[in-house]
Amino acid sequence: MWNNFFVPQDEDGRVGMPAGGLAAMKGGRAQRRSQKMSDSQDGKIKLAFLLCVVGVTLTVLGVCTEFWVELAQPKNVGGNRTCQMAHYGLWKACVRTLWVADVDPERASCGPAELPGESNCTYFKFFTSGENAVIFKKTTNKNLNLAAAILALLSLTMMVTGSICILMTLSKGVSFFLKPASFCFVLSGILVLVSILMFHQSVLALLSSDHSIPLHHQLSWSTACVGSAGTILIFGGFLFVILSLPVRSCLPHKNNNT
Repeated sequence: MWNNFFVPQDEDGRVGMPAGGLAAMKGGRAQRRSQKMSDSQDGKIKLAFLLCVVGVTLTVLGVCTEFWVELAQPKNVGGNRTCQMAHYGLWKACVRTLWVADVDPERASCGPAELPGESNCTYFKFFTSGENAVIFKKTTNKNLNLAAAILALLSLTMMVTGSICILMTLSKGVSFFLKPASFCFVLSGILVLVSILMFHQSVLALLSSDHSIPLHHQLSWSTACVGSAGTILIFGGFLFVILSLPVRSCLPHKNNNT
């Protein structure tokens, strides 16, 4: 009975620790070391995050520009010298007056927007006063345009949240925030792609509002940037899911006694 009240001592008279407590401390230290990321995993996370940064950059570039769609009139509508076309995005629309001589002779419609000419740009009023915009006697559908813009802003918010999670992962050296980051990036990519679909529906609604003037329409490079960004973000999110999975070694552990 008295043996339970004595703490074992070593040969120098120092108080020793029971074998079970020492093993528990070693196990706890080993568990904490295993929770820390290795250098190779840290490098993989940085590469995946760099890929997502490319997606975020393309999204910001596409959202801030007004080249989502181009609407072009036939060349002979405005006369033999000039023709008009328009291009717009989520926030702003521009009507350009081009010289017919600069347009490709084999092209039936006015354009493209890169040709030199006069440009008149205005911001959409349905964000402030709720008024629809009129482009070539055609009226926009403000509900669809607002939905596309809100989805794009929500996507940017999820990108910022995912980036914060990755920065915390790299600074703390733990993989706890990888799963929330993967969820944020995958969701942001999906929201970006849905935003493109909503914008395309708004373009079709604009074209069907009036049939007096035929227009040729095509999605422009801003839409391509946003679509590529959505694909990149979804792929980067799945990479973070893979990196968050525990790594198990197939090699047997060496015995210290041998």
